[in-house]
Amino acid sequence: MTVLTYIGITVLTFLVMEAVTWCTHKFVMHGFLWYLHEDHHQPKYQGVFEKNDAFFLIFAVPSMLLMYFGVEPVLNYKLFIGLGIMFYGMAYFLIHDVLIHQRFKWFDKIKNPYLVGLRKAHKVHHKHLGKEHGECFGMLYVPKKYFNV
Repeated sequence: MTVLTYIGITVLTFLVMEAVTWCTHKFVMHGFLWYLHEDHHQPKYQGVFEKNDAFFLIFAVPSMLLMYFGVEPVLNYKLFIGLGIMFYGMAYFLIHDVLIHQRFKWFDKIKNPYLVGLRKAHKVHHKHLGKEHGECFGMLYVPKKYFNV
C-alpha cells in the first residue's frame, strides 16, 4: 500500500468515528450503560474524574490493539485504523473535555462560530438530566440551527 492509502485509511477512520460516537452515545451511553454516563449529565463534577471517563478505555483499548497488531509482523492497515481512532480520541478530549466542559481552562475565550455552535449544541444535549429526550449526540457534526447564521 502507498503512503496516500495509509493517510486515507487514517482520515476515513477519523470521519467514521463521528458516526460510531453518535451511535455509541445515543444507544449505549444513553442506553444500557447509562449508569456510567449518568454522572456526566449532572450539573457539577464531583471530582477530577467521573464514571463517564471509563468510556475513554472503551475506545482506547481497541485503538491500542489495532496499532500493536498493525506493526507486527509487518506494517499494515490496522495501524492506520488505530491511528484514526486515536486522533479522534485526541480531538474528543480537546473539544469535549477542554473546550465544551472546560475541565481544563485552556480555551476559555473562543469566538470561532463553529466552536461556539458546538458548545451550544452540547448545552442543549445536557439540558436533559435523564437518559431520555436527548439530542445532539455527536461531537463534530452539529446541525445548522446551533450556528448564528
